[in-house]
Amino acid sequence: MNSCRNRFAGLLVVCAFACPPARAEDVGGKWGTEEREREYYPIVNIPIPKNLVIEAGAFCPLPDGRLAVGTRYGEIYILGGLDEKKPTPTYHLYATGLDEIFGLAFRDGAFYVTQSCELTRVTDTKKDGKANRFETLSDAWGYANYHEYAFGSKFDQDGNLHVALGLSNSYDSYALFRGFILRVSEDGKTKAVASGLRSPGGIGTNEHGALFYIESQGPWNCSCSLKAVTPGSFLGHPASFNWYKYAPEMGPVPTAPRSGSRIVTEKERVTQLTPYAVIFPYIRMGRSITGFVADQTRGKFGPFDGQMFLGDYTQSIVMRATTEKVNGVWQGACYPFREGLSTGILNVEFTAGGRLMCGGTNRGWPVRGMKPFALERLDWSGKMPFEIRRLTIEPTGFTVAFTKPVDAATGRDPKAYKLGTFTHPYHGAYGGPEIEKTTPTVTAVTLAADGLSARLALGKLIRGHVYEFDLGALRSRDQDELLHRHAYYTLNEIPAAK
Repeated sequence: MNSCRNRFAGLLVVCAFACPPARAEDVGGKWGTEEREREYYPIVNIPIPKNLVIEAGAFCPLPDGRLAVGTRYGEIYILGGLDEKKPTPTYHLYATGLDEIFGLAFRDGAFYVTQSCELTRVTDTKKDGKANRFETLSDAWGYANYHEYAFGSKFDQDGNLHVALGLSNSYDSYALFRGFILRVSEDGKTKAVASGLRSPGGIGTNEHGALFYIESQGPWNCSCSLKAVTPGSFLGHPASFNWYKYAPEMGPVPTAPRSGSRIVTEKERVTQLTPYAVIFPYIRMGRSITGFVADQTRGKFGPFDGQMFLGDYTQSIVMRATTEKVNGVWQGACYPFREGLSTGILNVEFTAGGRLMCGGTNRGWPVRGMKPFALERLDWSGKMPFEIRRLTIEPTGFTVAFTKPVDAATGRDPKAYKLGTFTHPYHGAYGGPEIEKTTPTVTAVTLAADGLSARLALGKLIRGHVYEFDLGALRSRDQDELLHRHAYYTLNEIPAAK
Protein backbone atom coordinates (compact mmCIF):
# COMPACT_ATOMS: atom_id res chain seq x y z
CA MET A 1 0.00 0.00 0.00
CA ASN A 2 1.27 3.47 -0.84
CA SER A 3 2.58 5.54 2.05
CA CYS A 4 0.18 8.37 2.91
CA ARG A 5 1.45 11.31 4.95
CA ASN A 6 -0.60 11.98 8.05
CA ARG A 7 -1.26 15.69 8.30
CA PHE A 8 -1.14 17.54 11.56
CA ALA A 9 -4.49 18.42 13.07
CA GLY A 10 -4.75 21.93 11.65
CA LEU A 11 -4.99 20.91 7.99
CA LEU A 12 -8.07 19.47 6.41
CA VAL A 13 -9.98 19.11 3.20
CA VAL A 14 -11.77 22.41 3.52
CA CYS A 15 -8.60 24.27 2.67
CA ALA A 16 -9.16 22.76 -0.76
CA PHE A 17 -12.89 23.28 -0.87
CA ALA A 18 -13.49 26.75 0.01
CA CYS A 19 -12.99 30.36 -0.48
CA PRO A 20 -12.15 33.50 1.50
CA PRO A 21 -12.93 33.24 5.24
CA ALA A 22 -16.56 33.59 6.21
CA ARG A 23 -17.90 36.87 7.55
CA ALA A 24 -20.31 36.84 10.46
CA GLU A 25 -22.96 38.73 8.50
CA ASP A 26 -22.83 36.07 5.75
CA VAL A 27 -23.41 32.98 7.85
CA GLY A 28 -25.56 33.84 10.86
CA GLY A 29 -29.27 32.98 10.65
CA LYS A 30 -29.03 32.69 6.88
CA TRP A 31 -32.48 31.26 6.24
CA GLY A 32 -33.99 32.56 9.48
CA THR A 33 -36.05 29.39 9.89
CA GLU A 34 -34.08 27.17 12.28
CA GLU A 35 -36.75 27.21 15.01
CA ARG A 36 -39.44 26.28 12.48
CA GLU A 37 -37.24 23.60 10.89
CA ARG A 38 -36.90 21.92 14.29
CA GLU A 39 -40.65 21.21 14.34
CA TYR A 40 -40.35 19.01 11.25
CA TYR A 41 -36.75 17.80 11.29
CA PRO A 42 -35.26 17.77 14.80
CA ILE A 43 -31.51 17.32 15.24
CA VAL A 44 -30.56 14.35 17.45
CA ASN A 45 -27.07 14.27 18.94
CA ILE A 46 -25.20 10.97 18.57
CA PRO A 47 -23.05 10.64 21.72
CA ILE A 48 -19.34 10.04 21.11
CA PRO A 49 -17.22 8.54 23.91
CA LYS A 50 -14.93 11.10 25.52
CA ASN A 51 -11.78 9.28 24.46
CA LEU A 52 -12.72 9.22 20.76
CA VAL A 53 -12.34 11.83 18.03
CA ILE A 54 -14.74 11.02 15.18
CA GLU A 55 -14.23 13.44 12.30
CA ALA A 56 -16.44 11.63 9.80
CA GLY A 57 -15.42 11.95 6.15
CA ALA A 58 -17.37 8.97 4.81
CA PHE A 59 -20.29 6.72 5.75
CA CYS A 60 -21.25 3.26 4.52
CA PRO A 61 -24.44 1.35 5.45
CA LEU A 62 -23.80 -2.33 6.18
CA PRO A 63 -26.06 -5.32 5.43
CA ASP A 64 -26.73 -5.93 9.15
CA GLY A 65 -28.12 -2.41 9.65
CA ARG A 66 -25.01 -0.94 11.25
CA LEU A 67 -23.18 2.04 9.78
CA ALA A 68 -19.46 2.23 9.06
CA VAL A 69 -17.72 5.59 9.50
CA GLY A 70 -14.42 6.53 7.88
CA THR A 71 -12.53 9.33 9.61
CA ARG A 72 -10.03 12.03 8.80
CA TYR A 73 -7.48 10.20 10.97
CA GLY A 74 -7.76 7.10 8.79
CA GLU A 75 -9.87 4.91 11.04
CA ILE A 76 -12.96 2.84 10.30
CA TYR A 77 -15.50 2.55 13.10
CA ILE A 78 -18.63 0.41 12.92
CA LEU A 79 -21.56 1.93 14.80
CA GLY A 80 -24.69 0.19 16.04
CA GLY A 81 -27.84 1.48 17.71
CA LEU A 82 -28.07 4.65 15.64
CA ASP A 83 -31.82 4.41 15.07
CA GLU A 84 -32.82 4.33 18.73
CA LYS A 85 -35.08 7.19 19.84
CA LYS A 86 -32.42 8.26 22.34
CA PRO A 87 -29.32 6.72 20.82
CA THR A 88 -26.59 5.18 22.94
CA PRO A 89 -24.56 3.78 20.05
CA THR A 90 -21.88 1.15 20.14
CA TYR A 91 -18.49 1.94 18.60
CA HIS A 92 -16.30 -0.81 17.22
CA LEU A 93 -12.85 0.09 15.86
CA TYR A 94 -12.40 -2.01 12.74
CA ALA A 95 -9.31 -0.51 11.09
CA THR A 96 -6.56 2.06 11.62
CA GLY A 97 -3.54 3.26 9.65
CA LEU A 98 -5.39 4.74 6.68
CA ASP A 99 -5.43 8.44 5.82
CA GLU A 100 -8.23 10.99 5.40
CA ILE A 101 -11.03 8.70 4.29
CA PHE A 102 -13.40 10.42 1.87
CA GLY A 103 -14.89 7.35 0.25
CA LEU A 104 -16.15 4.12 1.83
CA ALA A 105 -17.93 1.21 0.14
CA PHE A 106 -18.59 -2.37 1.20
CA ARG A 107 -19.00 -5.56 -0.80
CA ASP A 108 -18.60 -9.29 -0.06
CA GLY A 109 -17.09 -8.77 3.37
CA ALA A 110 -14.53 -6.14 2.33
CA PHE A 111 -14.35 -2.38 2.68
CA TYR A 112 -13.15 -0.28 -0.24
CA VAL A 113 -11.51 2.86 1.10
CA THR A 114 -10.72 5.96 -0.93
CA GLN A 115 -7.86 7.92 0.56
CA SER A 116 -5.71 10.64 -1.00
CA CYS A 117 -3.06 8.29 -2.32
CA GLU A 118 -5.00 5.19 -3.32
CA LEU A 119 -8.09 3.02 -3.30
CA THR A 120 -7.58 0.27 -0.73
CA ARG A 121 -9.40 -3.02 -0.12
CA VAL A 122 -9.57 -3.73 3.61
CA THR A 123 -10.58 -7.13 4.97
CA ASP A 124 -10.71 -9.14 8.19
CA THR A 125 -9.40 -12.54 7.15
CA LYS A 126 -9.12 -13.79 10.76
CA LYS A 127 -12.82 -13.06 11.40
CA ASP A 128 -12.03 -11.41 14.74
CA GLY A 129 -13.64 -8.06 13.96
CA LYS A 130 -10.33 -6.31 13.19
CA ALA A 131 -8.98 -5.54 9.73
CA ASN A 132 -5.69 -7.32 9.08
CA ARG A 133 -5.33 -7.20 5.30
CA PHE A 134 -4.83 -3.97 3.36
CA GLU A 135 -4.50 -4.30 -0.43
CA THR A 136 -3.88 -1.54 -2.93
CA LEU A 137 -6.65 -1.86 -5.49
CA SER A 138 -5.51 1.20 -7.45
CA ASP A 139 -2.89 3.90 -7.03
CA ALA A 140 -3.02 5.04 -10.64
CA TRP A 141 -2.80 8.72 -9.71
CA GLY A 142 -0.20 11.01 -8.23
CA TYR A 143 -0.18 12.48 -4.76
CA ALA A 144 2.16 15.19 -3.49
CA ASN A 145 0.51 17.72 -1.15
CA TYR A 146 -2.39 18.34 1.22
CA HIS A 147 -4.67 19.90 -1.42
CA GLU A 148 -4.76 16.70 -3.48
CA TYR A 149 -7.79 15.01 -1.94
CA ALA A 150 -9.59 12.01 -3.35
CA PHE A 151 -13.31 11.26 -3.01
CA GLY A 152 -14.80 7.84 -3.67
CA SER A 153 -18.23 6.62 -4.73
CA LYS A 154 -20.26 3.54 -3.87
CA PHE A 155 -20.28 0.63 -6.33
CA ASP A 156 -22.19 1.10 -9.57
CA GLN A 157 -24.33 -1.63 -11.14
CA ASP A 158 -21.29 -2.99 -12.98
CA GLY A 159 -19.18 -3.30 -9.84
CA ASN A 160 -17.05 -0.21 -10.48
CA LEU A 161 -15.99 2.52 -8.09
CA HIS A 162 -15.28 6.10 -9.16
CA VAL A 163 -12.65 8.38 -7.67
CA ALA A 164 -12.77 12.18 -8.01
CA LEU A 165 -9.32 13.76 -7.73
CA GLY A 166 -8.72 17.36 -6.67
CA LEU A 167 -6.05 19.53 -8.29
CA SER A 168 -2.65 20.20 -6.73
CA ASN A 169 -3.97 23.67 -5.91
CA SER A 170 -6.75 25.81 -7.27
CA TYR A 171 -4.95 26.50 -10.56
CA ASP A 172 -2.51 23.66 -11.30
CA SER A 173 -2.25 19.89 -11.76
CA TYR A 174 1.27 18.81 -10.83
CA ALA A 175 0.56 15.15 -10.04
CA LEU A 176 -0.72 12.48 -12.43
CA PHE A 177 -4.47 12.67 -13.17
CA ARG A 178 -5.14 15.42 -10.69
CA GLY A 179 -8.39 17.01 -11.87
CA PHE A 180 -9.70 13.71 -13.31
CA ILE A 181 -12.38 11.21 -12.39
CA LEU A 182 -11.17 7.63 -12.64
CA ARG A 183 -13.19 4.42 -12.82
CA VAL A 184 -11.77 1.44 -10.91
CA SER A 185 -13.11 -2.07 -11.47
CA GLU A 186 -13.15 -4.74 -8.78
CA ASP A 187 -9.93 -6.22 -10.19
CA GLY A 188 -8.18 -2.84 -9.99
CA LYS A 189 -8.23 -1.90 -13.66
CA THR A 190 -8.34 1.89 -13.80
CA LYS A 191 -9.56 4.11 -16.62
CA ALA A 192 -10.06 7.86 -16.94
CA VAL A 193 -13.68 8.95 -17.27
CA ALA A 194 -13.66 12.75 -17.09
CA SER A 195 -11.34 15.74 -16.71
CA GLY A 196 -11.73 19.36 -15.67
CA LEU A 197 -12.27 19.06 -11.91
CA ARG A 198 -10.96 21.71 -9.50
CA SER A 199 -11.72 20.68 -5.93
CA PRO A 200 -14.44 18.04 -5.63
CA GLY A 201 -16.36 17.57 -2.39
CA GLY A 202 -18.14 14.28 -3.06
CA ILE A 203 -19.14 11.84 -5.80
CA GLY A 204 -22.18 9.59 -6.14
CA THR A 205 -25.45 9.10 -7.98
CA ASN A 206 -28.42 11.40 -8.38
CA GLU A 207 -32.04 10.36 -7.89
CA HIS A 208 -32.03 8.74 -11.34
CA GLY A 209 -28.89 6.65 -10.76
CA ALA A 210 -26.60 8.83 -12.93
CA LEU A 211 -23.10 9.70 -11.73
CA PHE A 212 -22.56 13.23 -10.38
CA TYR A 213 -19.95 15.03 -8.34
CA ILE A 214 -19.86 18.23 -6.29
CA GLU A 215 -17.52 20.98 -7.45
CA SER A 216 -16.33 23.76 -5.18
CA GLN A 217 -16.36 27.48 -5.84
CA GLY A 218 -13.06 28.74 -7.30
CA PRO A 219 -11.39 29.20 -10.70
CA TRP A 220 -13.81 28.43 -13.57
CA ASN A 221 -16.51 27.93 -10.93
CA CYS A 222 -18.18 31.06 -9.55
CA SER A 223 -20.31 28.99 -7.16
CA CYS A 224 -20.41 25.41 -5.94
CA SER A 225 -22.31 23.12 -8.28
CA LEU A 226 -23.46 19.61 -9.06
CA LYS A 227 -22.04 18.31 -12.33
CA ALA A 228 -22.97 15.21 -14.31
CA VAL A 229 -20.16 12.79 -15.17
CA THR A 230 -20.16 10.96 -18.50
CA PRO A 231 -17.32 9.16 -20.31
CA GLY A 232 -14.99 11.63 -22.03
CA SER A 233 -16.56 14.70 -20.47
CA PHE A 234 -14.68 17.89 -19.62
CA LEU A 235 -16.01 19.50 -16.45
CA GLY A 236 -14.72 23.01 -16.84
CA HIS A 237 -11.21 23.57 -15.42
CA PRO A 238 -8.44 23.13 -18.04
CA ALA A 239 -5.52 22.51 -15.64
CA SER A 240 -5.73 18.74 -16.13
CA PHE A 241 -5.27 18.81 -19.91
CA ASN A 242 -1.60 17.84 -19.55
CA TRP A 243 -2.55 14.25 -18.54
CA TYR A 244 -4.56 13.35 -21.65
CA LYS A 245 -1.50 11.68 -23.17
CA TYR A 246 -1.78 9.05 -20.41
CA ALA A 247 -5.52 8.50 -20.98
CA PRO A 248 -6.15 7.58 -24.64
CA GLU A 249 -9.66 6.47 -23.68
CA MET A 250 -10.51 10.16 -23.19
CA GLY A 251 -9.99 11.01 -26.86
CA PRO A 252 -8.43 14.29 -28.02
CA VAL A 253 -7.60 17.13 -25.66
CA PRO A 254 -10.57 19.53 -25.55
CA THR A 255 -10.33 22.96 -27.10
CA ALA A 256 -9.19 25.40 -24.41
CA PRO A 257 -12.10 27.43 -23.03
CA ARG A 258 -11.97 31.22 -23.27
CA SER A 259 -11.84 32.98 -19.93
CA GLY A 260 -14.48 35.67 -19.54
CA SER A 261 -17.01 33.93 -21.73
CA ARG A 262 -20.28 32.21 -20.70
CA ILE A 263 -20.77 28.51 -20.14
CA VAL A 264 -23.50 28.24 -22.83
CA THR A 265 -21.22 29.99 -25.34
CA GLU A 266 -18.21 27.79 -24.59
CA LYS A 267 -20.34 24.65 -24.77
CA GLU A 268 -20.83 25.42 -28.46
CA ARG A 269 -17.03 25.66 -28.95
CA VAL A 270 -15.86 22.88 -26.61
CA THR A 271 -17.84 19.78 -27.48
CA GLN A 272 -16.75 17.80 -24.38
CA LEU A 273 -17.69 20.60 -21.96
CA THR A 274 -20.44 19.65 -19.49
CA PRO A 275 -22.32 22.61 -17.99
CA TYR A 276 -23.15 22.92 -14.30
CA ALA A 277 -26.31 20.88 -13.68
CA VAL A 278 -27.25 22.66 -10.45
CA ILE A 279 -25.62 25.90 -9.34
CA PHE A 280 -25.82 26.72 -5.63
CA PRO A 281 -25.87 30.54 -5.37
CA TYR A 282 -22.86 31.52 -3.30
CA ILE A 283 -23.57 32.06 0.42
CA ARG A 284 -27.36 31.92 -0.10
CA MET A 285 -27.00 28.19 -0.73
CA GLY A 286 -23.70 27.14 0.77
CA ARG A 287 -20.02 28.01 0.45
CA SER A 288 -18.22 24.65 0.49
CA ILE A 289 -20.60 21.82 -0.40
CA THR A 290 -19.50 18.31 0.45
CA GLY A 291 -20.88 14.75 0.44
CA PHE A 292 -24.37 13.93 -0.81
CA VAL A 293 -26.83 11.05 -0.89
CA ALA A 294 -30.14 10.33 -2.63
CA ASP A 295 -33.12 9.58 -0.38
CA GLN A 296 -34.16 5.96 -1.00
CA THR A 297 -36.10 5.60 2.26
CA ARG A 298 -39.51 5.37 0.52
CA GLY A 299 -41.09 8.07 2.61
CA LYS A 300 -39.46 7.36 5.98
CA PHE A 301 -37.71 10.72 5.76
CA GLY A 302 -40.71 12.72 4.63
CA PRO A 303 -42.00 14.08 1.32
CA PHE A 304 -38.70 14.27 -0.57
CA ASP A 305 -38.25 10.65 -1.59
CA GLY A 306 -35.59 10.24 -4.27
CA GLN A 307 -34.14 13.71 -3.85
CA MET A 308 -30.51 14.46 -3.13
CA PHE A 309 -29.39 15.73 0.28
CA LEU A 310 -26.07 17.59 0.48
CA GLY A 311 -23.94 18.88 3.32
CA ASP A 312 -22.09 22.17 3.45
CA TYR A 313 -18.94 22.58 5.48
CA THR A 314 -18.69 26.33 6.12
CA GLN A 315 -22.38 26.96 6.78
CA SER A 316 -22.98 23.75 8.82
CA ILE A 317 -26.17 23.07 6.87
CA VAL A 318 -27.94 20.44 4.77
CA MET A 319 -29.62 21.28 1.46
CA ARG A 320 -31.76 19.47 -1.12
CA ALA A 321 -31.37 19.15 -4.89
CA THR A 322 -33.38 17.66 -7.76
CA THR A 323 -32.30 16.97 -11.33
CA GLU A 324 -33.88 16.26 -14.70
CA LYS A 325 -32.49 15.63 -18.20
CA VAL A 326 -33.66 17.97 -20.96
CA ASN A 327 -32.47 17.58 -24.56
CA GLY A 328 -29.85 15.15 -23.28
CA VAL A 329 -28.42 17.66 -20.74
CA TRP A 330 -28.78 17.49 -16.96
CA GLN A 331 -30.14 20.46 -15.05
CA GLY A 332 -32.17 21.05 -11.93
CA ALA A 333 -32.77 22.95 -8.72
CA CYS A 334 -31.55 23.37 -5.16
CA TYR A 335 -33.53 24.18 -2.02
CA PRO A 336 -32.77 25.06 1.61
CA PHE A 337 -33.45 22.25 4.08
CA ARG A 338 -31.86 22.38 7.56
CA GLU A 339 -29.47 24.71 9.34
CA GLY A 340 -28.16 24.66 12.91
CA LEU A 341 -25.85 21.64 12.77
CA SER A 342 -23.00 21.59 15.27
CA THR A 343 -19.93 21.39 13.06
CA GLY A 344 -18.76 21.60 9.46
CA ILE A 345 -20.50 18.84 7.48
CA LEU A 346 -18.26 16.57 5.40
CA ASN A 347 -20.72 13.82 4.58
CA VAL A 348 -24.30 12.58 5.01
CA GLU A 349 -25.90 9.13 4.80
CA PHE A 350 -29.22 7.48 5.61
CA THR A 351 -29.47 4.90 8.36
CA ALA A 352 -31.36 1.64 8.03
CA GLY A 353 -34.29 3.33 9.79
CA GLY A 354 -34.47 6.20 7.30
CA ARG A 355 -32.78 8.91 9.35
CA LEU A 356 -30.08 11.19 7.93
CA MET A 357 -26.67 10.96 9.61
CA CYS A 358 -24.46 14.04 9.37
CA GLY A 359 -20.80 14.18 10.34
CA GLY A 360 -17.72 16.33 10.04
CA THR A 361 -15.29 18.64 11.78
CA ASN A 362 -14.25 22.27 12.12
CA ARG A 363 -10.56 21.66 11.38
CA GLY A 364 -8.75 23.97 9.01
CA TRP A 365 -11.39 26.58 8.14
CA PRO A 366 -14.00 28.76 9.86
CA VAL A 367 -17.37 27.06 10.18
CA ARG A 368 -20.68 28.14 11.61
CA GLY A 369 -21.12 25.14 13.94
CA MET A 370 -19.42 25.45 17.32
CA LYS A 371 -18.17 21.89 17.93
CA PRO A 372 -14.76 20.65 16.74
CA PHE A 373 -16.43 17.46 15.50
CA ALA A 374 -19.84 15.82 15.83
CA LEU A 375 -22.17 13.08 14.72
CA GLU A 376 -25.79 14.15 14.44
CA ARG A 377 -28.98 12.68 13.08
CA LEU A 378 -31.84 14.43 11.31
CA ASP A 379 -35.23 12.81 11.96
CA TRP A 380 -38.56 13.45 10.30
CA SER A 381 -41.08 14.23 13.03
CA GLY A 382 -43.96 12.91 10.90
CA LYS A 383 -45.45 16.39 10.57
CA MET A 384 -45.76 17.61 6.98
CA PRO A 385 -43.97 20.90 6.23
CA PHE A 386 -45.33 23.27 3.59
CA GLU A 387 -42.43 23.32 1.15
CA ILE A 388 -41.50 23.73 -2.49
CA ARG A 389 -41.11 20.04 -3.23
CA ARG A 390 -39.66 20.25 -6.74
CA LEU A 391 -39.15 22.61 -9.68
CA THR A 392 -39.32 21.30 -13.24
CA ILE A 393 -38.95 23.06 -16.57
CA GLU A 394 -41.70 23.54 -19.18
CA PRO A 395 -41.44 24.88 -22.75
CA THR A 396 -42.69 28.30 -21.64
CA GLY A 397 -42.02 28.32 -17.91
CA PHE A 398 -41.92 26.07 -14.86
CA THR A 399 -44.02 23.71 -12.80
CA VAL A 400 -43.74 24.16 -9.05
CA ALA A 401 -44.75 21.13 -6.97
CA PHE A 402 -45.62 21.53 -3.28
CA THR A 403 -45.78 19.21 -0.29
CA LYS A 404 -49.21 20.53 0.80
CA PRO A 405 -52.07 21.99 -1.23
CA VAL A 406 -51.82 25.71 -1.96
CA ASP A 407 -54.87 27.85 -1.31
CA ALA A 408 -56.55 29.20 -4.42
CA ALA A 409 -56.39 32.89 -3.51
CA THR A 410 -52.61 33.06 -3.43
CA GLY A 411 -51.88 30.07 -5.66
CA ARG A 412 -53.65 31.53 -8.71
CA ASP A 413 -52.19 35.02 -8.33
CA PRO A 414 -49.24 35.63 -10.71
CA LYS A 415 -47.96 38.34 -8.37
CA ALA A 416 -47.37 35.70 -5.65
CA TYR A 417 -44.59 34.20 -7.78
CA LYS A 418 -41.53 36.47 -7.73
CA LEU A 419 -38.63 35.48 -9.95
CA GLY A 420 -35.19 36.82 -10.72
CA THR A 421 -32.39 35.46 -12.88
CA PHE A 422 -28.62 35.80 -13.18
CA THR A 423 -25.65 34.09 -14.73
CA HIS A 424 -21.93 33.96 -13.96
CA PRO A 425 -18.88 34.69 -16.06
CA TYR A 426 -17.10 31.50 -17.06
CA HIS A 427 -13.53 32.47 -16.28
CA GLY A 428 -10.26 31.40 -14.72
CA ALA A 429 -10.44 33.84 -11.81
CA TYR A 430 -11.40 32.65 -8.34
CA GLY A 431 -15.18 32.89 -7.87
CA GLY A 432 -17.09 35.65 -9.58
CA PRO A 433 -20.12 37.93 -9.52
CA GLU A 434 -23.73 37.33 -10.46
CA ILE A 435 -24.27 39.23 -13.70
CA GLU A 436 -26.84 39.92 -16.44
CA LYS A 437 -29.66 39.95 -13.91
CA THR A 438 -33.26 40.00 -15.11
CA THR A 439 -36.71 40.06 -13.48
CA PRO A 440 -39.04 37.75 -15.41
CA THR A 441 -42.77 38.34 -15.38
CA VAL A 442 -45.14 35.50 -14.61
CA THR A 443 -47.88 36.03 -17.20
CA ALA A 444 -50.22 33.23 -16.11
CA VAL A 445 -50.63 30.58 -13.41
CA THR A 446 -52.50 27.31 -13.68
CA LEU A 447 -53.08 25.82 -10.24
CA ALA A 448 -53.82 22.08 -10.19
CA ALA A 449 -57.20 21.04 -8.83
CA ASP A 450 -55.53 19.31 -5.87
CA GLY A 451 -53.44 22.42 -5.15
CA LEU A 452 -50.21 20.43 -5.15
CA SER A 453 -48.67 22.04 -8.23
CA ALA A 454 -48.77 25.25 -10.21
CA ARG A 455 -47.70 25.78 -13.81
CA LEU A 456 -46.13 29.18 -14.44
CA ALA A 457 -46.00 30.83 -17.87
CA LEU A 458 -43.17 33.33 -18.39
CA GLY A 459 -42.52 35.82 -21.15
CA LYS A 460 -39.32 34.03 -22.16
CA LEU A 461 -36.66 31.68 -20.82
CA ILE A 462 -32.90 32.34 -20.87
CA ARG A 463 -30.48 29.44 -21.25
CA GLY A 464 -27.47 29.57 -18.95
CA HIS A 465 -29.28 31.51 -16.21
CA VAL A 466 -30.15 30.56 -12.66
CA TYR A 467 -33.81 31.25 -11.87
CA GLU A 468 -34.36 32.40 -8.29
CA PHE A 469 -37.86 31.80 -6.93
CA ASP A 470 -39.26 33.76 -3.98
CA LEU A 471 -42.69 32.36 -3.14
CA GLY A 472 -43.14 33.90 0.28
CA ALA A 473 -46.60 35.24 -0.59
CA LEU A 474 -48.07 31.75 -1.00
CA ARG A 475 -50.15 30.07 1.68
CA SER A 476 -51.31 26.49 2.07
CA ARG A 477 -54.99 25.67 2.36
CA ASP A 478 -54.55 25.63 6.14
CA GLN A 479 -52.81 29.03 5.87
CA ASP A 480 -49.25 27.89 6.58
CA GLU A 481 -46.36 29.94 5.23
CA LEU A 482 -43.71 28.12 3.25
CA LEU A 483 -41.00 26.78 5.55
CA HIS A 484 -38.46 27.89 2.93
CA ARG A 485 -39.61 30.47 0.41
CA HIS A 486 -36.65 30.29 -1.99
CA ALA A 487 -35.50 27.80 -4.62
CA TYR A 488 -33.00 28.07 -7.49
CA TYR A 489 -33.24 26.39 -10.89
CA THR A 490 -30.27 26.17 -13.30
CA LEU A 491 -31.57 26.38 -16.87
CA ASN A 492 -29.29 24.75 -19.46
CA GLU A 493 -31.89 23.57 -21.97
CA ILE A 494 -35.51 24.43 -22.83
CA PRO A 495 -37.78 21.51 -23.77
CA ALA A 496 -39.67 21.60 -27.04
CA ALA A 497 -43.40 22.28 -26.96
CA LYS A 498 -45.47 19.11 -27.04
